[in-house]
Formats: sequence, structure tokens, C-alpha cells
Amino acid sequence: MKTVQLDNKTITPNKIVCIGRNYVDHIAELGNEVPDEMVIFLKPNSAISNQLSSFHQETLHYEGELSFIYQQGRFSAVGFGLDLTKRGLQSKLKGKGLPWDRAKAFNGSAVFSDFVSIDNISPDLTLALKIDNELIQAGGIELMMYKPDDILKEIQSFMDLQDGDIVMTGTPKGVGVIKSGTKFAAKVLQGETELINKSWVAV
Repeated sequence: MKTVQLDNKTITPNKIVCIGRNYVDHIAELGNEVPDEMVIFLKPNSAISNQLSSFHQETLHYEGELSFIYQQGRFSAVGFGLDLTKRGLQSKLKGKGLPWDRAKAFNGSAVFSDFVSIDNISPDLTLALKIDNELIQAGGIELMMYKPDDILKEIQSFMDLQDGDIVMTGTPKGVGVIKSGTKFAAKVLQGETELINKSWVAV
């Protein structure tokens, strides 16, 4: 089983629950409709990776997301997650009304920073993603259509979460193609305080 790091401890998530279309500007940039209800999909444990890949059967796209670890009935830790997507395949599947799993749940499609414990989820929690030193994505809880408490309640209305499961809360605008050799530098901020700083070089 794949693992992530939380406060220098090893955590083994059973699954990753992902929220789609949670930022209005991101919905617009992909030409999608604003959903009537929360869009939820899953990634398996096998999707977790420390390596940022630019290709898996086709060119991959990145989506930076605030991600939370679930423990003892609440979101207890935050991290930065990259939801990797086969955009071409996803478009074909969506066009046929088929599930997205092949485009979203493949091996290596969930790349995470280390996680840090939090006492509560502050409304000024944000992410920032730079690619080759250029700010590409920025956003946070204020811009979310569905806030973390809403997300947790909706997930638990039909699915049990196990301690260690990860919830990815959607991506701000600025998604795009991953190019081999580019440097991704991610931050999670609470107000002006930097909680997480992590970088990857795409392969």
C-alpha cells in the first residue's frame, strides 16, 4: 500500500475522495457547466506517488488542490495535492457519458506534499503553485463553491471515511499540461503563514 507523511509519521490512506468543479473560474476555463450538486469521484491507494510524471499513455495535465487527511471524524491535517489527469481521454469519456476512472485513477495520478496537522480549517487557507518560478495557480477556501465542512458532510451522507483517507477539494483556475523537466513549487498558506513548501521536477 502507498503512503503519505504526516508530521513525520507514515499514513496509509485507504482511498482518495476528490471533489470536481469546486471553483467557478476553473469550471469556466474548461468550458464545463456549473453542477447542480457536488461532483465526487475516487482515486485508489495505488494512485499515490512521490513522482510527478508528464506522461502516462498520453500527455498529463496538472490540477493543484488543497488536500486534507481525515482522522477521528474530522479533517485533521492539510497538504498540497496534484490531481493528474489524462485530459484527452477524459474528454472522450465525458462525451460518451462514461465514468472518468481511466483518466483520473491511474497509477501515479495523485502526487502529495507532506501533510501537517491543523486544529481547525481556517477560511484564509490557500494554495499557490509556481511552474518554473511563474505563479500559475492560486486560490483557497474563500473561492470554493463547497467548503470543507460541506464536503465532509456530503461524502459521509453515502460513504464511510476511514482514518487516513485523503480528500482533495478541487482546483483553482490555471490548470494545464505537464512538461518534462519543469519545476513545480507548491505552497499552502494560512493567511501570511507558510504551512507547506514542496517542489517537484516533472519527469
